[in-house]
Amino acid sequence: MRIDKFLKVSRIIKRRTIANDVCAAGRVSINGKAAKPSTEVSVNDRIDIAFGNGVTSVRVVSVAETVRKNEAAEMYEILPQPKHEVDSDYSTVTHV
Repeated sequence: MRIDKFLKVSRIIKRRTIANDVCAAGRVSINGKAAKPSTEVSVNDRIDIAFGNGVTSVRVVSVAETVRKNEAAEMYEILPQPKHEVDSDYSTVTHV
């Protein structure tokens, strides 16, 4: 399934045109690689989406062409964000 359609069907993003625009702007990556709207997504892929100042990371649990609204959240699992440790001079941030 295409990433733009997955984002819409799973209701991570409400409209496919917006999902398409977000992917085209380079704000979505799959397994660490920039994703175009037509990039295929499969089970166990990691999707990172840049929203505002943060990044939301999810793991694909299932792929389906259509799902009911109450079942959409079962298509993905939200991954915890890595903790950051800031040095005393605030010049470098390291992942813990």
